Amino acid sequence: MLSTPVGRVRAAGLVEGVSALLLFFVAMPLKYGPPAGSELALLGKQVVYYVGSIHGGLFALYALITFVAWGQGALWFKHVAMAAGASIVPFGPFVIDRVLKRHQERTKPDAAAVPR
Repeated sequence: MLSTPVGRVRAAGLVEGVSALLLFFVAMPLKYGPPAGSELALLGKQVVYYVGSIHGGLFALYALITFVAWGQGALWFKHVAMAAGASIVPFGPFVIDRVLKRHQERTKPDAAAVPR
């Protein structure tokens, strides 16, 4: 998967998607679910800080990898736009992964046509 630009975008999207789900469905409920000021809420605040920081870094990396793949001609603008939209919606990167996988399979060079 990591051997092609589109494969790297797919991998980065899946990692970023998992980090978003951890942030939205684990860290944030831990912070906002318990009564304000409780020990669990204070722990949740720390968890949101760290998970959110990691997610932010992964988000930036996902954007960078996507733009690099576009610059290399491996992605079309519509794929970049879809990746941008998917990155802000829960489960979005998992949905766009199918689109990127089809694109990757359609555009991969034919093994028989590659000169040796």
